Amino acid sequence: MFASRMPPFAILLLLLVCVPLLEIYLLISVGRNIGAGATVLAVVFTAVLGAWLLRLQGMHTLARLRAATQQGQLPAAEMVEGLILLACGLMLLTPGFFTDALGFLALVPSIRRRFANGVLRQFLTRADFKVNVDDRDANVIEGSYRREDPP
Repeated sequence: MFASRMPPFAILLLLLVCVPLLEIYLLISVGRNIGAGATVLAVVFTAVLGAWLLRLQGMHTLARLRAATQQGQLPAAEMVEGLILLACGLMLLTPGFFTDALGFLALVPSIRRRFANGVLRQFLTRADFKVNVDDRDANVIEGSYRREDPP
């Protein structure tokens, strides 16, 4: 509720300040518990594992995008998922545990699809479809079509 009243620039600025501070805190805390070398190794391991999983999920999403396009459908959900995967890749390559956790969460297909559908639903409900008052009373011709390929 609080975030909905803040302008987008303020939210972005808050994220750009808070996320790095959280990452530094987590890196120091983990480094104290398991050691500096193990912490660096963990960060590198999560980056490599994330890049590998990102490649697999990206190829799968690209295949779904191609299939939808070949069937003549608009691959809107797949395109939004591709953007989510791009952001996910950036988070996984950023050193730190918080961004890695968010990146790995976005790699789960069911969570990513739910988020993509939510983004599409939000976009479509906020879209400004203006209807001319005079057009509402105009004659409407309804019909159907059937595709016939040449022999």
